Amino acid sequence: MLDLNDLGNNFAPGITPAIGNFMAEAAGVCLEHNNHRQGIDLRVSGYVATSHELRWTPCTADTRRGWGDLPVAAEWGAAGVAALLTHHETDYTVIEQSRKDTRSGFDYWLGNKTDEDLEKRARLEVSGALQGGEPAMDDRFPRKVRQTMRSDYLGIPAYVAVVEFSLPAARFEERIP
Repeated sequence: MLDLNDLGNNFAPGITPAIGNFMAEAAGVCLEHNNHRQGIDLRVSGYVATSHELRWTPCTADTRRGWGDLPVAAEWGAAGVAALLTHHETDYTVIEQSRKDTRSGFDYWLGNKTDEDLEKRARLEVSGALQGGEPAMDDRFPRKVRQTMRSDYLGIPAYVAVVEFSLPAARFEERIP
């Protein structure tokens, strides 16, 4: 089970409770916009082939109004889902948001869950789609993979996650440079 509320519970050094709650709220809005109910399965393909039951705090009218720009909600919600998938399906966790001004080609630095030194050991690139099904995922995924190639000189793995909320589904892959 992936409980989106875990995002706000200090589960990863690079996600503060405020940011985690922000991500969880965004994902909940996207799921409810697509008429999903608590306990729906998120189908995951790629690095792992599995499914996870999803749980979140039900959205209020204020929450839906606050997330009126649904494509932005999809991006932040996808980041939260990807962070949870990374934590549950790999030895890594989010330790830091990547700086956009470096044109690194990825969104988050990952470190080993058990290391206290927070050494940067992998990369995570995320994309979120509110709707569009498999075609939206198939369109975004190769672009995101190519984007991570800009930082292959680092010599560390890259994970690419594309989350689509109408299915809901995620494609989650590991790339070794």
